[in-house]
Amino acid sequence: MAEDLSPTTRFSDRVADYVRYRPGYPLALLQWLREEHGVDAGWPVADIGAGTGISAKLFLDAGHPVVAVEPNAAMRQAAVDWLGKHPRFRAVDGRAEATTLDDDSVGLVSAAQAFHWFDQQAVKPEWRRILHPGGLVAAYWNSRRLAGTPFLEGYERLLREYGLDYTSVSERYGDDAHMRRWFGRGLRGLARFPHSQRLDLEALRGRLLSSSYAPRPGHPRHAPMMAALDGLFAATAVDGRVDFDYDTRIFVGTPD
Repeated sequence: MAEDLSPTTRFSDRVADYVRYRPGYPLALLQWLREEHGVDAGWPVADIGAGTGISAKLFLDAGHPVVAVEPNAAMRQAAVDWLGKHPRFRAVDGRAEATTLDDDSVGLVSAAQAFHWFDQQAVKPEWRRILHPGGLVAAYWNSRRLAGTPFLEGYERLLREYGLDYTSVSERYGDDAHMRRWFGRGLRGLARFPHSQRLDLEALRGRLLSSSYAPRPGHPRHAPMMAALDGLFAATAVDGRVDFDYDTRIFVGTPD
């Protein structure tokens, strides 16, 4: 069974798992934007690559008007189903490099987990175009911890053994040096916050299957991967749960 691994459609058959099992972002991230960078609730937010609305909801809950820019129709519809009744929310069919938004229309560009799929040079003039003077770009994502507990280390081994293109996907995430180069002289700050999910077996299975590199049912690697996951859970769970730990990294500024 062939898997669709193109950047804009590879999550289309994973929407339900994505909605239910992907982590949000720590409120400390929002507090840091407020206190360190003056981002207040009056700033309109363009959430680029908004997916199912996880990052959009963070800003909606904090009082911002939010436009979700998402090219994947299934994910965009999931965001509308979840958030569409909110008076400060709207969603548009657009790409990171061609948002369809007006010039000088937003105060903050939010680019969360999808940032590593973008053409990172092409987005710069587009994001400068839609930002108000003095506006900011916030690029942030949850980086799963690869070591530190038997579960985390076993999960990493599982992905390397069964993931379809796990290594190439994991290498797309920029480290601090890459992001410093991307922002250039426009970097205003960076921070890191601990974050975690506590998952039972059903949630752990869904969390794995929400990942674009996890083989789906029908693929020859799917059944052995799920069996290995069940074994890992049995060996490492405490009180029927495992801790899925992250570091949430954020970079703020205006790209050169």
